[in-house]
Amino acid sequence: MSSQSDIRRDLGVSEAFDAHTELGNRVQFIKDYLQTSGLRSLVLGISGGVDSTTAGLIAQRAVRELRSAGGAARFIAVRLPYGVQADASDADAAIEAIKPDLVLEINVQPATDAMWQSLQQRGFPEAQPGRADLLRGNIKARQRMIAQFAIAAAFDGLVIGTDHAAEAAMGFFTKFGDGAADILPLSGLSKRRVRALARALGAPEHLIEKVPTADLEDLAPLRPDEEAYGVTYDEIDDFLEGQTVANRVSEVITARYRATLHKRALPAAPMRSKNA
Repeated sequence: MSSQSDIRRDLGVSEAFDAHTELGNRVQFIKDYLQTSGLRSLVLGISGGVDSTTAGLIAQRAVRELRSAGGAARFIAVRLPYGVQADASDADAAIEAIKPDLVLEINVQPATDAMWQSLQQRGFPEAQPGRADLLRGNIKARQRMIAQFAIAAAFDGLVIGTDHAAEAAMGFFTKFGDGAADILPLSGLSKRRVRALARALGAPEHLIEKVPTADLEDLAPLRPDEEAYGVTYDEIDDFLEGQTVANRVSEVITARYRATLHKRALPAAPMRSKNA
């Protein structure tokens, strides 16, 4: 059974935190990993939220430092709207702050709608009554990752994910959707620590304090993450940073963590006998 300390350890949440030290370490991590991989670019979907903005600013700093040292690297930002993005101005502001080397825009609506139509023709929605909107949202998330990995392959690149400890603890990501990536520069950070890095990087304040939303459900556009969680990010962060939280908060987080273990694990496979 996972306890608070177990979860913190499993997710790599450190006891101490200094934004500038963490920033330097995470920029260096990206530089080292990109150089070791032998690849030349970084690819990231920009939504306009604090997570993708922060990851994008870290990535752009990394490629600039690599180039200043004589290396070849570039950062590619990808806009991935489903039709018209409701908060497109925030994505624009993030792009302006990051100043990527290249910006691409891929509308995932045609691919998402085509897949959904094919599933409907086989009676798929009826198999999951009341969950159709959520299931359709997961298709959107996976189509976005299809686009990013295709771009990465075309540009000899790695796909950056935006997962951090607060989302990981709650399993709040689509398996093989936004949970798919080559590198996770925000791993082990609580949400408030992500915001602290964003401030250290000079991100726009309105993006730092923007209400987090996955924005996958058509029937609940821009639905706040916290509404789905049943606890606040402050409560999740307190839990992850080792502070005392209310029993209800601990129970909610622990239950979600246990229920979503499969999302954080490699695909299950039978173990072969050592004598085989």
